[in-house]
Amino acid sequence: MDEEYDVIVLGTGLKECILSGLLSVDGLKVLHMDQNDYYGGESTSLNLNQLWKRFRGSDEKPPESLGTSKEYNVDMVPKFIIANGNLVRVLIHTDVTKYLNFKAVDGSFVYNKGKIYKVPANDVEALKSPLMGLFEKRRARKFFIYVQDYEENDPKSHEGLDLTKVTAREIISKYGLEDDTIDFIGHALALHLDDIYLDQPALDFVKRMKLYAESLARYQGGSPYIYPMYGLGELPQAFARLSAVYGGTYMLNKPECKVEFDADGKAIGVTSEGETAKCKKIVCDPSYLPDKVQKVGKVARAICIMSHPIPDTSDSHSVQLIIPQKQLGRQSDMYLFCCSYSHNVAPRGKYIAFVSTEAETDKPEVELKPGIDLLGPVDEIFYDTYDRYVPTNNSEVDHCFISTSYDATTHFETTVDDVIAMYSKITGKALDLSVDLSSASATADEK
Repeated sequence: MDEEYDVIVLGTGLKECILSGLLSVDGLKVLHMDQNDYYGGESTSLNLNQLWKRFRGSDEKPPESLGTSKEYNVDMVPKFIIANGNLVRVLIHTDVTKYLNFKAVDGSFVYNKGKIYKVPANDVEALKSPLMGLFEKRRARKFFIYVQDYEENDPKSHEGLDLTKVTAREIISKYGLEDDTIDFIGHALALHLDDIYLDQPALDFVKRMKLYAESLARYQGGSPYIYPMYGLGELPQAFARLSAVYGGTYMLNKPECKVEFDADGKAIGVTSEGETAKCKKIVCDPSYLPDKVQKVGKVARAICIMSHPIPDTSDSHSVQLIIPQKQLGRQSDMYLFCCSYSHNVAPRGKYIAFVSTEAETDKPEVELKPGIDLLGPVDEIFYDTYDRYVPTNNSEVDHCFISTSYDATTHFETTVDDVIAMYSKITGKALDLSVDLSSASATADEK
């Protein structure tokens, strides 16, 4: 271990593994260490026995009616992957797609006034959607056509609007859309986390809507999302393989990884078990440098095992359902995620559902109830909360690059944004994501 590396990565969470892979592909010498004896860190995947041990203690055993332990792959940070989004671009850029099998996700739904609706994503779906009345459908259709036809480099498609100056609120009011329509478009289609976007330039909002619609068209399925067979636990391991191909070194089960600093406060290496590996830069999750991060929030979630799909989601075996904050009088959206044996994450006939949100109280059972009530009967339920941290250090001074904690969303967009920003800070260059999207494929679901 007494070698010098360009970068030492601490923790094998998704963000750290993606960065490790990207930096290895760039030709940097990378050492990747984890104090745990398993891959994934916070974003690990658990079998049934591990799930039980984590939430019920080691004395209890799961009931036999749930099936065999090894048929479960329960992701601790479950997030669907948007088909044309930046994570897919990163996977193609690094050629990690060859290690993974993806399958399209069946459904994308939104909660509105006490009911569950499929998210309409284009002009044709807007006309069919029971979410809106007749006149609102026509207004929404016109807006969707504007978004579909909008091309940043073609002024003719701009209808005289400069989206770098006009706000999302102004463009929406031009089409006269109602508040409930704005709610589902902003939160379930453009995937904004709150309503701040309404008073920001509309370009990002329109691009997000286009990404959703183009991703939906990609597999002609019921959603714009894809998900790996056997769950997200496959992703960190795929990136570990990639890093190894490019000469990266992985070491699991390295206790007490201690970052060493020089007199100027610059990171110079990591010590574990009495040995020190030298390096120029450190990449890690918040748990490795707790004095360089601050708590900014908390995620509350429920993990459920069920014997049926979520009701009113067209019997979807895999589905995302977003409850916009206004529908529940909250400050943050609530997310429902469901996956099943169709993605090999549970035995046949079993479904894994997550309900997650940014915690606004200290009572997750009460706070998550509106989402849990939509699930129908559950066989087992586990409640969990975890703190969210963001880095407070100056990486130019200490050469430490720390990821932010995973948020409550059930899609990958915020996670990948963090990775791309960290990559630019570490390397001083932008990540080239101009790739041929057709080289990643996913199978549709045969029910």
